[in-house]
Amino acid sequence: MLGIVINPKSGKRVFRLQRVYLWRLLRNLHEPFTYRVTKYADHATELGRELAEKGCNQILVLGGDGTLSEVVNGIMQADIPESQRKNIQFGIMPRGTGNDWARFWGLDKDYQRSLELFFNGKSQSVDVGCLTYYRNGVEYKRYFINSIGFGVDSLTCVYAAKLKPYIGAHHINYFIGFFIALAKLKTVYMQLIADGKEVANQKLFHMNIANGPYNGGGMKQNADADPRDGIFHGLFVESPTFKQVLKGATKLFNGGLMNLDFVYQFSGTEMNINTKKHLKLELDGILMDIVGSCKVTCLHHALNMTVPQYCEEGKEIHDFNE
Repeated sequence: MLGIVINPKSGKRVFRLQRVYLWRLLRNLHEPFTYRVTKYADHATELGRELAEKGCNQILVLGGDGTLSEVVNGIMQADIPESQRKNIQFGIMPRGTGNDWARFWGLDKDYQRSLELFFNGKSQSVDVGCLTYYRNGVEYKRYFINSIGFGVDSLTCVYAAKLKPYIGAHHINYFIGFFIALAKLKTVYMQLIADGKEVANQKLFHMNIANGPYNGGGMKQNADADPRDGIFHGLFVESPTFKQVLKGATKLFNGGLMNLDFVYQFSGTEMNINTKKHLKLELDGILMDIVGSCKVTCLHHALNMTVPQYCEEGKEIHDFNE
C-alpha cells in the first residue's frame, strides 16, 4: 500500500495541478493508495507514524525539506518492528522553498519527472540523524534527514521564514536572511566533541553538521557529505572578521567554504555539544530551542529511499546533474 503525505502550503500555487496529475497517474498505474493532508506544524510527523503503523510499505511526500523531515520523524518513531521499518520506501516530490535533500538526488520542482522517478526508481539505504536533548531531566529525540545547524545557520532560517510572505518561497530568502542574521547574532560559548575528540571549545558563530551537502536553498556548506556513507561532515566558524564573512559569502553555493583557513572541518558518527546557555538550532529548516548540552548521532542506513536509477554508490550526485 502506498501512503501519501501532502503539505498544501508548500508550492501552493500549482498544488491543484500537481494533485490532479498524481491522481490520474495512480489510476493508470492501478496503484492502491491512501493519502493524508497536513493541517498544522508537525502534523506530518503524526501522519508519517500513522501510515507506517498502518503497514504502508511506500510513503510519498509532497512537500519540502521540513515536511519530509517530519515524515521521517514519524517513521522513526512508529511502533513497528525494525524489519518493517527497513522495508518502507520513502520518496519525495519537491514542493518547498529550499528542496535541498531532493537537490542531492538530482530532483527538482519538475513534478512529473519526480513522480516518474519515484515509481520507477530503485531502493537506496540512507543515513538518518538523531538529536538527543534534555528538558527537566527528561530525554527527548528528534530525527533529521539532511542537516542540523547552529548559530548563523539557525538564525538565517528565522529570517528566511519572515521574508517568505513578502518575496515568496525562493532560495534567495536564505541568502538575504543570512546577512540579516549576521547583524542580529549573539554568540554562545560551547564545546564540541566529535567521536570522543575535542574539536572546539570557544564561542560559536556558525556550525553545520551535515548528512547531505546542501542546505539553505542550495548553499553547499559541506561538499563531502553523503547520506549513504555512515559519517556526518561538519564545519565550525568561531569569530570571523567582516572581511572573512564577505569572503565566505562568495563561497556559500560552490563548496568553497571548506577551503577557507578560518573554517574548521570535522567529521564523525557522534557529536557532543556541551553548553549551559540557551541554544537555537535548525533541523532540516525546522527551528528548535533547547537549553544545555545535546548529542547528534548518525544512524547508518536507518531508512530506505526510492532514488533515480542513475544514482550510483560512491558517486557524487552532482555529476549526474551536470
